[in-house]
Amino acid sequence: MAVEQIFYRDARSMMKPGDVIAFGGKGEFSEIIKFATFSEVSHVGVILQTQVMKEDPTDRFFNQIIESTSLNGFNGVNISRFSDRLSTYNGELWWLPLSDDSRTKLDAKKFYDFLFNEAKEKKAYDMPQAIKSALDALDNLPVFGHGPTYNKEDFSKFFCSELVAAGLEAGGAISTVNASEVTPIDLCRWNIYSETYYQLKGDKNKKITRYNTLSPTDWNT
Repeated sequence: MAVEQIFYRDARSMMKPGDVIAFGGKGEFSEIIKFATFSEVSHVGVILQTQVMKEDPTDRFFNQIIESTSLNGFNGVNISRFSDRLSTYNGELWWLPLSDDSRTKLDAKKFYDFLFNEAKEKKAYDMPQAIKSALDALDNLPVFGHGPTYNKEDFSKFFCSELVAAGLEAGGAISTVNASEVTPIDLCRWNIYSETYYQLKGDKNKKITRYNTLSPTDWNT
């Protein structure tokens, strides 16, 4: 597995729906997530769609990202222009392209419809589940079959990696998982991506450890 540095202007037209964007933030909550999950990744979003800018033939592509985060006065499922997120974000940003096999499985309409509807319904950010998903060390304690930090799947609200995992499942890129147990670094380690991922911003020494090495089926219970 390899990481390459790339400018967004070069990556923009190559991005496709379903490609994951990983963030390594510098804020207090981001640092807590990175500490709890022993990783450099604190947040994830996913490219929802790519649109052609008919009014400007020299700058034809822009990408929309969907994520569950605090943005534009709302803390929950947001859709925005990825270039805007990139320009204002303080931290690392990586682009994780889906592999050819994963893209073949992805039903783009089902993927889009599921995620767009969650944004349309203004699903709020799920802080309690986000915290519990990061504290997986207690999940194996013998409390009714799972530890006290185990999340039952619940889509009434969303944290970031839960939203992306649910969207990829709805689109058929992955099999059934418990999306409410997926952390940002878990998602980045699933073996659904191209061999190479790309850093768009931030400290070049920061890496996604064990990128593209784990099966999503490990999260199906």
